[in-house]
Amino acid sequence: MAGNRYAQPVSSTATGEPPSSPGTRRGLFHQLWHRFGHLLHELGKFGTVGGIAFAVDFALFNYAKASLDWETLTAKTFSTVIAATLAFVGNRFWTWRHRERSGMAREYSLYFVFNAVGLGIGLACLAISHYGLGSIWPGVFKSLIADNIAGNFVGAALGTFFRFWSYRRFVFVGPAASDAPEVISKGHPGS
Repeated sequence: MAGNRYAQPVSSTATGEPPSSPGTRRGLFHQLWHRFGHLLHELGKFGTVGGIAFAVDFALFNYAKASLDWETLTAKTFSTVIAATLAFVGNRFWTWRHRERSGMAREYSLYFVFNAVGLGIGLACLAISHYGLGSIWPGVFKSLIADNIAGNFVGAALGTFFRFWSYRRFVFVGPAASDAPEVISKGHPGS
């Protein structure tokens, strides 16, 4: 019956996959979810940890700047170091807990090296705004609102993209052997 053009394809229920063809929306969604679902889970957890760390960073920066009258970059460095320590604990033991451990000292050291780069990105945005643009328009860019926008929003966003990539790639290494996803090869029937 090889020449029968009305023959039904082999059912995918034997493989445990839904009976939709790869060209359908459901099939495409399933394939994308199968391939990138773990990444979305990691992004969600990373975002939650980052949101908490951001709140701590934001509160400490504003407290140090307004109440303690610290210099702008000193206040930002202080708040970022405290928030980064909190974020390390959350990311190590929740976001990437399923990943193989490569030694706390190695992870902690690399984490803070990459966090220092992320801090540098945030401080550069803050310095450009406060000192660069602030020398031209001091009434606008030397305010607490402008410092928050530059340091806590623009700088934090750019630093966050860098941190997620670097933590995932270099700090919290690949999945543990027991957690590694299965690689399913899709062959054609009869081949």
